Amino acid sequence: MTGVMPEAIETLLAAVQFNGDGLVAAIAQQVDSGEVLMLAWMNAEALIETVTTNRVCYWSRSRGRLWRKGETSGQIQRLISLRIDCDGDTVLLLVDQTGVACHTGRRSCFYRAFDPAAAPDAALGEIAPVIADPDQLYGSGAAKP
Repeated sequence: MTGVMPEAIETLLAAVQFNGDGLVAAIAQQVDSGEVLMLAWMNAEALIETVTTNRVCYWSRSRGRLWRKGETSGQIQRLISLRIDCDGDTVLLLVDQTGVACHTGRRSCFYRAFDPAAAPDAALGEIAPVIADPDQLYGSGAAKP
């Protein structure tokens, strides 16, 4: 635990505009490089756990439960700083990512690009390689996040 004061948590929760499902979009960005790693969702409980433990926790819509990043793969995110956008409906998590962030085994979930300025016939293409075998991270046939 980081010793975050209850008043500070109340102020944070009051600033966040959770949607009708009680969720807020959370973007994870590597703190030192600025690389955007992933987008996921947080509920109030995940947000509180994240700021009190400094280990990022999300709400898994597919599992219907809290998802502590790296709980099965070991690819954890350590929270360095949390920012809230102007509307309060998105949080930016500046993290120190251990290993890959994407369940496909890539560093970032944003590994596909469409760049119409590059060529008139530009197509959606992969711009990042697989660095870790997903079956090694999650086990063969395991449910991925």
